[in-house]
Amino acid sequence: MTQPEVQPEVQPTNPYADARPDFLVDHREWQRLDPMMLLVHPIREVLRFLPALIGLLLAGSASGGGQWWWNVLAIGGPVALGIARYLTTSFRISEGRVELRRGLLNKHVLSTPIDRVRTVDITASPIHRVLGLTTVRIGTGTASKQGEDELALDGIRARAAELLRTDLLHRTASPEERQAATSPDNAVVVAGFEPRWLWYAPFTSSGLVIAAAVLGGGSQILDASGLWDHLRLDAAAENVAGLSVLVLVPVIAVGLLLVASVLAVGGYLVTNFGFTVTYTRSDHAWHLRRGLFTTRETSMDANRLRGVNLVEPLGLRLARGARLSAIVTGLNREQQGSSTVVPPAPEGVAHHVAAQILGTTDPLLAPLVEHGRAAVRRRYTRALAVPLLLSAALVTLVLLADVPADVLWLSPLALAVGAGLGVDRARGLGHALVPRQQPGHLVARSGSLMRRRVMLEAPAIIGWTMTATWFQRRVGLTTLVATMAGGRQAVEVLDVPEAEGTAVARDAVPGLVDQFLVTG
Repeated sequence: MTQPEVQPEVQPTNPYADARPDFLVDHREWQRLDPMMLLVHPIREVLRFLPALIGLLLAGSASGGGQWWWNVLAIGGPVALGIARYLTTSFRISEGRVELRRGLLNKHVLSTPIDRVRTVDITASPIHRVLGLTTVRIGTGTASKQGEDELALDGIRARAAELLRTDLLHRTASPEERQAATSPDNAVVVAGFEPRWLWYAPFTSSGLVIAAAVLGGGSQILDASGLWDHLRLDAAAENVAGLSVLVLVPVIAVGLLLVASVLAVGGYLVTNFGFTVTYTRSDHAWHLRRGLFTTRETSMDANRLRGVNLVEPLGLRLARGARLSAIVTGLNREQQGSSTVVPPAPEGVAHHVAAQILGTTDPLLAPLVEHGRAAVRRRYTRALAVPLLLSAALVTLVLLADVPADVLWLSPLALAVGAGLGVDRARGLGHALVPRQQPGHLVARSGSLMRRRVMLEAPAIIGWTMTATWFQRRVGLTTLVATMAGGRQAVEVLDVPEAEGTAVARDAVPGLVDQFLVTG
């Protein structure tokens, strides 16, 4: 667990003189990051404050040539901030701990034991790659609530980062696993990127997210630079106003669909190009590599993997695709991005990787136990609630607000969509223990727009929580939650009958809940 500590001030040293960096061996001296970060930090600060800098530069130009200090403030401020960030950041690896110290006015020290390491994430932005640097993020069992508590070493040489990753994982591995490094079949490539994976990008929501980000960023820059006033929006609005609604709506919809699809494919290519999943026997770890411009390498200790989460959004299901993430004990929500194992890809690829991680295909293929009629009714009730309210609102507007009756066609359309959603939710609800008598995995599936099939090792469960709302209690249902050690992860079995939920808890971890049950 990361924790603030008060350390004596020791002059940082440069660990890059030798072929093998000094920080890979235990010593007590604080060390600075690579001096090349003196170039990276100022550039990063300038890009971070780019909209404000544009406004300052324009303000300086508008105030006359004598106000030269506007330009000095716009450029010198971020540069000075970047230099100060480098000079006030140092780290060390000593006595079985990784420690990071940073901050100018408010000194902040993060410290974590090496045996708490769950993942090692190595990323390199385009600037880092040009300078031969990387950022090493160490995932631990810390349940931090703030992003500032992330243990990230930003400014490690690429070769040194690889050695550090190996060193951290080997310190958590057994001697037999260390000796396996000499085996010729040490590394096994389980899956790799193929161009046909790009087909699945438009079936995700990433295109809309990228479009919204581009629109928001562009609007901010245009507003800061005053270019909005020079755009002829009135003329464009007049031209659009002359078009029929029957023509305008389909044109806008098709245009948005095409733009979102192109952006989704581009974003997918930038993020997942060169994606590979590799298992190494020497350190008993899973290694993932991806990225076109910014490369990212993630290593997960296999001893910390407790299951997988097969995610099938509605769009991907229609295209017979899926994505996969690993359940790693001790990772908090901010670190969950490191657990992605397979991006949107053919469902066969996701199933293959899941089977390799689980060691069996049974949790993927096992039939699920249905939750009964009461749970099905709740699926329909939730799915139809919004369409019914929308229909009532439309009827009210037509009767009381002189709204044209033509809008009432939206009511049956909404009800049809809600009914279809209810059917799909009911079909997707279920659970299983595989096998039931000697359970190895708990399987829970739910959802429609975002369907998830969670497969968790039963021995990883350390506790159970059963919650029931007033509506659930009326029909004898409950939500069963399996909790794990470290982090904030949990597996939910939604709307399961109370008797079945109790039986699942007893069979999955024998003896854990028996003491709380009343018999006879």
